[in-house]
This record gives sequence, structure tokens and C-alpha cells, in this order.
Amino acid sequence: MARVDDVSARVERLELPWSEFGTDPYGISKRHLKRALSMFQPIYKHYFKVQTHGLEHIPKHGRAMLVGNHSGGIALDGAITIASCFFELEPPRLAQAMTDRFIARSPFSSLWSNRLGHFNGLPEHAIRLLEEDRLLLVFPEGAKGTAKLFAQRYDLVDFGTGFMRLAMRAKAPILPFAFLGGGEAIPTVHNSKRLGKLFGAPYVPITPYLLALPLPVQLDLHVSEPMWFEGSGNEDDKVVQDCVDQVKARIAGLLEAGYRTRRGEP
Repeated sequence: MARVDDVSARVERLELPWSEFGTDPYGISKRHLKRALSMFQPIYKHYFKVQTHGLEHIPKHGRAMLVGNHSGGIALDGAITIASCFFELEPPRLAQAMTDRFIARSPFSSLWSNRLGHFNGLPEHAIRLLEEDRLLLVFPEGAKGTAKLFAQRYDLVDFGTGFMRLAMRAKAPILPFAFLGGGEAIPTVHNSKRLGKLFGAPYVPITPYLLALPLPVQLDLHVSEPMWFEGSGNEDDKVVQDCVDQVKARIAGLLEAGYRTRRGEP
């Protein structure tokens, strides 16, 4: 784990085409990364005590797609996965997420999202990032995945198929991963669409203590070995769906094994 005073050095070591102004061609900013990651590091290390497994499967260089389950009501899963790739990998890598459209509606969140390397989930953005050998972070369950209630926290809802077509087209390996603990950190009992409209979001999670403020629960990230799928991305829906189901089954297996480990079962 990097010390706080090492965050700046790790940002400098990210293998991105930085300009003399400390930005890359997409507008990612060294200054914003250093500020955000320095603030998040003690939360990652001490508040959530994140445990990672299988990060050695993530390639040190080159294109790859991290594909995982949504959990936690808000973007907690994405933040932890991104932080794990930055703090734990050697050399550090920046996982870039495809965000929901509602983030782009807020000038503040849109600006910070872009400065940290996360963009609207349009196919043209994703394929360009992969073709430039970036590390892409995708949650195929979409907003329905973050809307899981506490009792559904280890379930999987339907996966979209767009990520598979992109991976095929870009000839990129898919790294399935399972994120565990988000449902306990933010135990959602209801999703208020009415409150969501006030904030320009699909919904606002409601917990037993009302606010969706995360509890200090240990979070776990389990990454599987890569999966490769041949094709051009223009295959029939059934062919693509069969490939998606394979990824979904791998993630379900990771969730089951991780859940047993969290419960202390063999």
C-alpha cells in the first residue's frame, strides 16, 4: 500500500501520455488525481480495510476490460476497484470507468469525473480507450445493479451485451471480478425515485439509518484470470449472449466463493 506522500509519485508513474501541463489527451489531470486519491487513500486502507485477491491477473501493460458486479447503492464498487488498481498494482494503473449519463448532467461531477479519467459510457469512448491500451472498468448490470436491496446484495441481475461486443472488436481480454461488502456498507432497504429526481439521479438509496453513508465494513475484491473471446463484435445476438453468460457465471462463482470466505466457511 502506498503511503500518502507516495500518491504523487505513483500518479507520476502512471503510463499515460502526459503533456507538459500535466494532462493527457482526454483531459485527465495529474493534479485532480493526486488530490482525489490522497483523500481517498485513508478511507480505502483504514475505514474499509480493503482486501484484494487475484490482482496479479491484471496485465501490467496493455488493453484489458475489468467486468464486475454492482454492489453498494452508489459508486462505491467503482471507487474501490479504481483505488485497488492504483494503490496495489506495480506499476500502478488507472482503471477508467464508463459512467452513467446522469453524471454528465451535473457540471461539478462531470468535470471531476472527466479529470479522473471516467467518461460517459458511449461505445465510441470505450473502443477508443481500449484501442489505446487502457484499462477499462465496466459494470454490465448498469443502474439496475446498484439498485439491489440488502437481501439481493450477492445476486446478479441481467447483464448488457455491449461490453462483450467491444471486447471482441478490440481483441481485449475480459477480467471478471467480484466486489463484496458493498451491500453491508450501504444496506439499502428502499430506492426513492422521487428523491432521485431532485438530484438528477435514477434514485436515492434509503438505508435503515436513512442516509446512504457507508458503514466501516471490510470490502473484498476478487479478480479472476482473463477470459478471451474470438469475434469481430458483429456476431448474432445469441452468440454474444452465450459469451456474456460465461462471464456472468464466472462472476457468480467468485461471489459465492468470496461470500463463503467472508463467513469463515471452507
